[in-house]
Amino acid sequence: MMELELVKGIGNKYLGILNKMKITTVEDLLTYYPFRYQVYRLGCLAGNNVQITVKAIVEGEVKVSYIKRNLNRLEFRGLVDRKLIKVVIFNRAFLRNKITIGREIILVGRYDEKKNTLVASNIMFEKMNEGKVEPVYHVINGISSSTLSNFIDKVMDYAEEVEDTIPYNIKNQYEFMDKGKAIEIIHHPLSGESLKQARVRLVYEEFFQFMFKINYLRYKYLANNKGISRTVDYDKVREFIDGLGFKLTVDQEEAVKDIYDDLISDKRMNRLILGDVGSGKTIVSIIAVYINYLSGMQSAMMAPTEILAMQHYENIVKLFAPLNIKVGLLVGSMKKKEKDLVIAGLKDGTIDVIVGTHALISEGVEFNNLGLVITDEQHRFGVNQRSNLQNKGHLCDVLYMSATPIPRTYALTIYGDMDTSFIKTKPMGRKEIITIVKKERDIKEVLFKCLECIKAGQQIYVVAPLIESGDDADLNDVNILKDKFDMAFNGKVKIGILHGKMKPKEKDEVMEKYKNGEIKILISTTVIEVGVDVKNSTMMIIFNAERFGLATLHQLRGRVGRNDIQSYCYLICNQDIERLKVMESSNDGFYISEKDFEMRGQGDLFGIRQSGDMAFKIGDLRRDYKILLQAKKDAVKFIEENVDSGFANFKTYRDIAREMAFID
Repeated sequence: MMELELVKGIGNKYLGILNKMKITTVEDLLTYYPFRYQVYRLGCLAGNNVQITVKAIVEGEVKVSYIKRNLNRLEFRGLVDRKLIKVVIFNRAFLRNKITIGREIILVGRYDEKKNTLVASNIMFEKMNEGKVEPVYHVINGISSSTLSNFIDKVMDYAEEVEDTIPYNIKNQYEFMDKGKAIEIIHHPLSGESLKQARVRLVYEEFFQFMFKINYLRYKYLANNKGISRTVDYDKVREFIDGLGFKLTVDQEEAVKDIYDDLISDKRMNRLILGDVGSGKTIVSIIAVYINYLSGMQSAMMAPTEILAMQHYENIVKLFAPLNIKVGLLVGSMKKKEKDLVIAGLKDGTIDVIVGTHALISEGVEFNNLGLVITDEQHRFGVNQRSNLQNKGHLCDVLYMSATPIPRTYALTIYGDMDTSFIKTKPMGRKEIITIVKKERDIKEVLFKCLECIKAGQQIYVVAPLIESGDDADLNDVNILKDKFDMAFNGKVKIGILHGKMKPKEKDEVMEKYKNGEIKILISTTVIEVGVDVKNSTMMIIFNAERFGLATLHQLRGRVGRNDIQSYCYLICNQDIERLKVMESSNDGFYISEKDFEMRGQGDLFGIRQSGDMAFKIGDLRRDYKILLQAKKDAVKFIEENVDSGFANFKTYRDIAREMAFID
């Protein structure tokens, strides 16, 4: 295939933007699928805020006004159905020279009869056929869905070269169309039926490959289940637990017992702790580390972010300080000299416990006698990353943690290669978080509550859906919210910003200032979703809450309510209040995840769609669950029939197996 930068029109201007969208090759471009389709049918002017598509003739000069940073307004008069109306569209200043008097254009938007104004969401300059179907793609600031569609069209001839990974016998069994044809149809459907067939074929392929990895791990785990046999006095474990200063919940006690039984058996542990936000999974994992330490072996804990790794490190150091257990930290932002000291300590065995990010799986990191591997928020690591860490030791026991409660049925399918411990009960002394849904126009009430909170010496999280609002004028970004809160408090309250584009060092500095109370209000994107624990935070405000799945809202809400002070979560929205009412009625993450599956599917369930091996480009766990089950069944059969030959006749799966370091 040709290089992406050679595609006509991409050049340097769009290459960086596409790379940010994880599109680095022509194949990535072809397999970047639409998330919905817009069907355009020409109509006439209609009020009541319904979306319409109309033909218009430009009748007046275009005026452009710049409202604030990242927001401009384009305005002109147009003739629609023999009626002169005002047309407004936001963040399209670049179209100014194309909208000339007398030109016929197509407008898509909503018409307000009282104001005689059509607020357009799209302007098209080419003639439109009745019933035009347009693919709509998730994009970021700097590129439009239609521009992306044009790039895809330019490389469509290469669709036949995209690798088809469905084993040929299964493809024949289900009479699946060729992958190239499916890709072509998914971007430009010929009919509803052909779109359905193309989508099922592509979804099945994604699920089959995922289920192959999961069940191949399971197969190898069962086939090579001999592990480290430990002798550990449970009385010593009990003594450590009793000295924690708080009582474990029933679910925590059961999880600890499961882990202890796994570790003292001669079979390898492969266990997932699946718990709700704030249910106390971390302390269970620390007890597991202590059990492993008593057997004289090293432990490694891998977290998805440096913030979370640092937090775990500090907690473990504090708990183990009286026991003279040596704890190390290894993250990407450390200086080489610091890293070298830690790596040397792991190799010679002077470090008993190491906490880190994916830096732990770097080449050159060696252990003296690694016995236990723990991965936190495990869905954010790919299968290969998790395998690479456990392969740093010999017959390591493995413990996974996830704070993303999902319906039990789905968990047992997705995590089918693991034993699972569920933690639902919350630690004693924590009050239920009071959640309130508010329209943005009622924000004054929330601001008064903020003032009370700050006067009481407490801190506040504010979440924005975006770093930059881009084309969508209705969304708040972190900078817009910073300006609004500075104005509300006359610049007298210290406010910080945190988002994914910041350098690790900058993020750490902001979080440190928030932890020590210097910053009173932290405005952030969902980068704070996982694991961040500042006990003095008692208020969470989430703007444009309708843009988030319930499970993500629940994860964000879990950043507060981590002490005995009454905490609050305000969901600020402009629409879709009914769906958000679920959050007011329940603090049970498992119940909320069920509702989220019913309403949205898994798209937002795993935090971000691009995460780890859950990055399905087109599959949806809820909607396509039957396909998932069939793919699992077929993958298990495929493994059983071909594992002895090392998948000799199936290059894709032979390569996957080798990458997972199970076949020489």
